[in-house]
Amino acid sequence: MTLESVDIEEKKIGKELYDYQQEAIDKIFERLNNFTENYNLLYQLPTGGGKTVIFSEIAKRYIKDNSKKVLILTHRIELCAQTSNMLSEFGVHNKIIDSKVKTLPDQEEYMCFVAMVETLNNRLQDEKLEMEKIGLVIIDEAHYNSFKKLFKFFEKSVILGVTATPLSSNIKLPMKETYNDLIVGHSIASLIEKGFLSKATTHSYDVNLGSLKVGIDGDYTVSSSDRLYTNYLMQEKLVAAYEEQSKGKKTLIFNNGINTSRHVHSLFTAAGYEIRHLDNTNTEQERREILSWFKTKSDAILTSVGILTTGFDEPTVETIILNRATKSLTLYHQMIGRGSRILPNKSTFDVIDLGNNAARFGLWDSYVNWHEIFRSPDFYLESLWNDQEIERQFSYKMPADLRAKFSKSENIDFNMKDEYALVAKQGLRPKVALDRAIEQHARICYENSVDFSEAIELAKLLAKDIEYRAKKYSYCICKSTENYVKWLQDDYKQKLHFLLGRKFQSMEKEITEEDTTDAEISSD
Repeated sequence: MTLESVDIEEKKIGKELYDYQQEAIDKIFERLNNFTENYNLLYQLPTGGGKTVIFSEIAKRYIKDNSKKVLILTHRIELCAQTSNMLSEFGVHNKIIDSKVKTLPDQEEYMCFVAMVETLNNRLQDEKLEMEKIGLVIIDEAHYNSFKKLFKFFEKSVILGVTATPLSSNIKLPMKETYNDLIVGHSIASLIEKGFLSKATTHSYDVNLGSLKVGIDGDYTVSSSDRLYTNYLMQEKLVAAYEEQSKGKKTLIFNNGINTSRHVHSLFTAAGYEIRHLDNTNTEQERREILSWFKTKSDAILTSVGILTTGFDEPTVETIILNRATKSLTLYHQMIGRGSRILPNKSTFDVIDLGNNAARFGLWDSYVNWHEIFRSPDFYLESLWNDQEIERQFSYKMPADLRAKFSKSENIDFNMKDEYALVAKQGLRPKVALDRAIEQHARICYENSVDFSEAIELAKLLAKDIEYRAKKYSYCICKSTENYVKWLQDDYKQKLHFLLGRKFQSMEKEITEEDTTDAEISSD
């Protein structure tokens, strides 16, 4: 079979390229045309931008222009199948090298191969097969530097790495040591503005991450995450956040451990919500059934672990919940990117952040200097706020629906840090700052209720604000252990309850005195 008839069909098949995709392809070929071998180029494009579409077109064009073969490497079997299908859609005849392929007797029939990195490495190491006439090696999800071990077999090839985040998953092996140069594609903000991605609205919830431990891979350990995210307070916060921001919407929840995800499943089931759990222990049949259910049910909730961060595309997702913290910028972008696909009736989606991730990395669509990260990854990683700094910088803002319940109060804000400084200046005991905070909360509850019972109900709605004020006070006095902060919150609530009781007793006393005076005047 000839190249023309087998590998590159003349009839246009598949997806039409967007302008920014064609622009990227032209830039890449401009660079590749100057280097025929032994050159490594990295290309960055946000999740949802169509990287597979771009490198499928590159493979097609490279084969046609150079009459050399193309090898595409992936790290997951699902990505192998998706890549192969996309290549076929572009008219590129290809073969998947998976665990079933031991040798390549039909190698001459193909000009393009798609392979799992571990499978291909094993075959090449065992000398069970040889890859001949490979001119271009394309690496999907190139930030996984496990691919580098294969480079020695393709020293005369040109290598093109493709990733949404050019920051190595191995902090000891930076991307700049693997690739000669970086081409940066359009930003997330640009693709949102052009209508290619949905816009995210992020809802951040204050989370104390002091109990989390960091593992040898630089990210939080599963065991410490499980302990934090399965405790009662965090589970209660998760359900409350869902009900505030996402109730009735198709929701995808990311967790750091299987145990956490199963707890989430039990929690939502007990609350009366229909939810499914998915992790890498599910069979392929179970996975297909669960994802089919998730696709067709409009208010489906799916809790998962890791497995859906790449190779999963469900545009109908309306909310992403990060029920975990991560120190990986790549993972942060991958998780949120699962909700970024657009539809005719979908241009926005919600992100519920329960891991201080937005405070650590910035909002998903904020500007990132990828060239600077590529050149100096250590500097970038060292510049990220640690958990203590994030915790101290968190600022609580009362939600609009809650603020409406206090509409009779002109001002509901209270700056604990400023009040503490004022109290110190006045030479008063530090606890006076906390007493003033309680008095301000009592006042707004009193102003917006008709009786003691209604005031107490309003006070219960201030739980998050109370938690925030107690933490701020603990930072001011440099005593912020978890047990102490919890004691402060409980003490605060008790004093607020007591103060409201006194206010309404005073009001009733005044009413009684007025009624007595009126009666005396009437009798006179």
